[in-house]
Amino acid sequence: MSTRIPCLRLSDGLRLCLLWLMLIWQMPVIAAGTPDSAADIESLTPLVREFFPQVEYFGPFEGEPRVAPVIAKDTIIGYVYLTDQILPIPAYSGKPISTLVALDTTATIVGVRIVHHEEPILQAGITEAQLAAYVEQYRGLNARERIKVGGDTRDGYATVDAISGATITVMVINQTISKTLQHVAAARGLLDGSAQTQSVIMSGDSLSIWHIVWRERLFRIGVLVAALGVLTLILLFQDWLAQRPRLLMYVRDGYLLFTVIFIGWYALAQLSIINVLTFVHAMMDDFRWETFLIDPLMFILWGFVAITLLLWGRGVYCGWLCPFGALQELINQAARKLNVRQWEFPEVVHERLWALKYVILLLLFGVSLQSLGAAERYAEIEPFKTAMTLRFQREWGYLLYAAVLLMISVVNRKFYCKYLCPLGAALAIPARQRLFDWLRRRKECGKPCQICANECEVRAISQTGEINANECHYCLDCQVTYWNDKKCPPLAQRRKRREKGVRARELAEEMVLSFRSQEQILGHDQGDDDGAVAEDASVRGEATKG
Repeated sequence: MSTRIPCLRLSDGLRLCLLWLMLIWQMPVIAAGTPDSAADIESLTPLVREFFPQVEYFGPFEGEPRVAPVIAKDTIIGYVYLTDQILPIPAYSGKPISTLVALDTTATIVGVRIVHHEEPILQAGITEAQLAAYVEQYRGLNARERIKVGGDTRDGYATVDAISGATITVMVINQTISKTLQHVAAARGLLDGSAQTQSVIMSGDSLSIWHIVWRERLFRIGVLVAALGVLTLILLFQDWLAQRPRLLMYVRDGYLLFTVIFIGWYALAQLSIINVLTFVHAMMDDFRWETFLIDPLMFILWGFVAITLLLWGRGVYCGWLCPFGALQELINQAARKLNVRQWEFPEVVHERLWALKYVILLLLFGVSLQSLGAAERYAEIEPFKTAMTLRFQREWGYLLYAAVLLMISVVNRKFYCKYLCPLGAALAIPARQRLFDWLRRRKECGKPCQICANECEVRAISQTGEINANECHYCLDCQVTYWNDKKCPPLAQRRKRREKGVRARELAEEMVLSFRSQEQILGHDQGDDDGAVAEDASVRGEATKG
């Protein structure tokens, strides 16, 4: 049975389901509109009383920028505002972080509190207490100071400490607080003229944070770009490498180690289904390049994946660039070297299990239409954050889940990737439009030869010989067999015929040489006999004369 036909049906059904969900999502809904000031005041009153104990009332949020005055004894004693209503810089999740900032009439911050965020890296392990402790550092800072994350303190500057593992989120919070603080202070006349002018100039560069991130990560960007260049050369010269299996083994294992250590644990650039859902929502709502440029390594990886999807299919990312997938494969390789027995599902069960990852993708997409934050929580079916982003430093439940998947990979190569990964399913859909088939096949493949189908450890080759590009991880093992004239039956037959021809020529040459040797021997013996006869005749002649 060909594995291609079920996948075609699955893809067609998935497209219909996605279209149906998008039509529902596009149905008229009540527009959120501009945030309701009365609702804001009611929900924020406890926080404002915490920052200004003497407050009698505050509000409404109005003006440009939108600020609410805080009143006590009929006198304005300060102001409060929400950063996302003034400067909605998209953070790591693609959504702004809503932060309440309270400042007094001297332009000094008296309180800061995160009201709402959808940051996946925070929900994945950075606690709310850590986030609250970070923003608490802004208390007491003045709008006349330049606030920066990390570094040494000097005149005119104030520094705050970052949160390890949440660099981009921290930089976004700092940008929104520092720039809105200066803008609000200038607009309400809390600064002198020169400071107000400087504030207006600085606030004009509201979305330049991605420039800062790219400059700070030049080393990582350089290493990643170089590594992607090497991978491109590997793919372009895959036939040459496949004919040198030992070299290919070293190249591939070395690249998998690089993927796990550098891309996964050092650069924290593990792609996720959340990135796909964020992109889809941005395309349907408010697409801005700044949303994706804020993480340079993710942006570069996604650009490379988009190109390779069109040329090679999903296998390039799943087989070479996914840190968790690389970790599974290295574990399985070690298990095989230790002669650990492998276990596989029957073919009929295997084909049905393929559908699981597409079902998971569809469910996550449906949940994301209602709430991207909820989808991020359900996306914990991906063990990527536990194993890569947080380097196994997490609660025991998440650790147990990731450990179980890795243990299964000891006896079943890349179990999670084959059956559960929604990111792999998402990549397989556009990969159907790839332009080329770079993996070579022969007419004898599958009819009758089954060597590649039996040896494919991700089971992406059907019994009829076709490679299912939706499931292939581009390990190039089948290409090694394709070029092996001792393993591939058609090549082996040609080699034997060639060897027989060479042997026949060698035998013919040996026979010719043998005949020539015999002739030379016979000729030499005949010459000796003729000499002897002549000598006898000479002797007899001399005797007669005597």
